[in-house]
Amino acid sequence: MGTTDVKIGVMAPAARIEPELSERIQALAAEFYPDSTPQIVFHPQCYLSSGHFAGPDSQRAEAFIEMANDPTYDALWFARGGYGAARILETSLSALNATAKDKIYLGYSDAGSLLGALYRNGFHHVAHGPMPADLNRAGGEEAIRRALEFLILGTPQSLEPSTKSGQKFAAFNITILSHLLGTPYQPDLADHILMLEEVSEHMYRIDRALFHITSNPQIRKVAGIRLGRCSDILENDVDFGQTEVDIIQDWCGRSGIPYLGRADIGHDISNKIVPFGEYGV
Repeated sequence: MGTTDVKIGVMAPAARIEPELSERIQALAAEFYPDSTPQIVFHPQCYLSSGHFAGPDSQRAEAFIEMANDPTYDALWFARGGYGAARILETSLSALNATAKDKIYLGYSDAGSLLGALYRNGFHHVAHGPMPADLNRAGGEEAIRRALEFLILGTPQSLEPSTKSGQKFAAFNITILSHLLGTPYQPDLADHILMLEEVSEHMYRIDRALFHITSNPQIRKVAGIRLGRCSDILENDVDFGQTEVDIIQDWCGRSGIPYLGRADIGHDISNKIVPFGEYGV
């Protein structure tokens, strides 16, 4: 966008955040951009609680639709992951208007369900990258700085380095993409370089999900796969005997998908931004 004169909406498609987090984000934005602080508006829905979720499905969907369709917002920033975004897809997507297609959408983890579905439906400004809740991680200020640089200034320095190559890209959490496949929300990733990352799963679950992903006929049309970080791997009672790199190389070899090496993404403060499609187009 190239200017701090932007308005960013924040809603929580899955789990809630505390009001204190939004105050910290606002303070950081003022610190990063003291001469022209961007507007960052947190929807009240972010603080609701309904069991696991930031309010019932209906209220989360309404908040998303409201901010996406509001022409005064330039971007929609998903507050955090958890679980719940997939539960509002069917209600939300059909209610979005032409204005919603002009916005940038930024998030990762569970928010990948929305990013993938939006991309499938012709939304060309979606990106995998840091969310407000990353401020709760040690050193999370740098993740927030990176996200704001992308949302406000569009600086290429915030991007995963390989995305500036002129090819098409997409990035997902492994489990989330696995669950999208075969649904009406599966995006067309033919000729894209697909980046994948994971957190807090057993190695056998990563193996099982990658079997599902690389067996999908449409995924076999990707230009290749890069593997991001797989962190906080849960311990098997019998060691699986392979690393995440062993697993992805095995499944890429079986499926004929080129394995292109590592990607600088993951559930951590170093998570770089991956715009879907071709950057700048």
